[in-house]
Amino acid sequence: YTDFTELWFADGRQKAHLIPIIEHRSKLAFGWAIGPSPDAALALQAWAWAKQTCQQLAISCAGLIMHHDKGGAFISYDWTQQLLLVDGLRLSYTWRGPQDNPEMEAFNSRFKNENRSLFLDAQTLAELATLVDQRMHYYNHERRHSALGCLAPWTYIERVRAGQITLE
Repeated sequence: YTDFTELWFADGRQKAHLIPIIEHRSKLAFGWAIGPSPDAALALQAWAWAKQTCQQLAISCAGLIMHHDKGGAFISYDWTQQLLLVDGLRLSYTWRGPQDNPEMEAFNSRFKNENRSLFLDAQTLAELATLVDQRMHYYNHERRHSALGCLAPWTYIERVRAGQITLE
C-alpha cells in the first residue's frame, strides 16, 4: 500500500509530504520519502528504497501488487512505466479514494499522531527527514504490532522465514 500524507513541521508553519510503502502482511515500511511536493519523483524515491528492501530480503518485485489511489503521481507516466514495465508490478487503484485504502490511511494516521510533537519541533525539511527516518526505523524494528502477535515487523518477517510462524 502507499499514499501521500502531509506532515507539519516548524511549529506548524510548514508542511511536507510523506509517502510510505507498507507491506500488507508484515506491516513493514519497505520504503518512504519525504519532500515538498506529492509528485511522481517523490513517489519514485520511496519506490527505489522499497526495491532495496526487497533485494535485502531476497524478494522479487515482479508480480507484487501496489495499491493506491488515482492521484496524479500514481497515474503519471513515470510511475506507471517504472512499476509496470520496468519492475513488473501490478497496480491496484482505489475506486472511492481513502475509503478503499484503509490500511494506508490507518498507518498514516497512527504514524502522524504518534510522532506529531517531534515533527513540529523540526525546523527544516532536512531535520524532518532525519526524524522520519528514525521513526520509521523504530516502527520497523522496535514498535510492537498487535496484528503481528506483539512483534515488530522486521522480527515478524525473520520468524516467518525461520519457520517459527506459519502463514495461514
